[in-house]
Amino acid sequence: MTNLQQIPLETIDGRSTSLGDYAGKVLLVVNTASKCGLTPQYEGLEALYSRYRDQGLVVLGFPSNDFAGQEPGSNDEIASFCSLNYSVDFPLFSKVRVVGPQKHPLYASLVAEQPKAADSDAFREKLKGYNIDPNPEPEVLWNFEKFLVAKDGRTVARFSPDMTPADSRLIDAIERELHRS
Repeated sequence: MTNLQQIPLETIDGRSTSLGDYAGKVLLVVNTASKCGLTPQYEGLEALYSRYRDQGLVVLGFPSNDFAGQEPGSNDEIASFCSLNYSVDFPLFSKVRVVGPQKHPLYASLVAEQPKAADSDAFREKLKGYNIDPNPEPEVLWNFEKFLVAKDGRTVARFSPDMTPADSRLIDAIERELHRS
């Protein structure tokens, strides 16, 4: 198993980094997109970050254009969109692939550790209703799928794209991890 904290990453403004910079924090890793029906979740993600950041939560946004071309912008355009439209203050990273053979190593590890998202069957059916053939498990289904990473770097939960940041199941899982020593 790959140590998530050692996987090289790039911030949205081009700096080299890794999740090691957030060691000891609880992380909510989310693949994002600017032109998706779920894009308003940025507001809820920012609210979660604001509410829990002093307790040790960090929301991490990973823009991806893997789903219906819903994140076509450059890193600069994405950063500007998130700032202007949603006042996003949580860390954003360079656009990555989250599915398929070229998926970023971070997403390969997250998916390997948590192969199924909570309540993903219902979302899978929604996609079929839009004539979209959902990715097979364990692949990420769509934009705004959420992975919860514990303070020790283990991926402990995965949530369906349509589970909002205000959902009590997500909040309960975050609070449980924040209070774990």
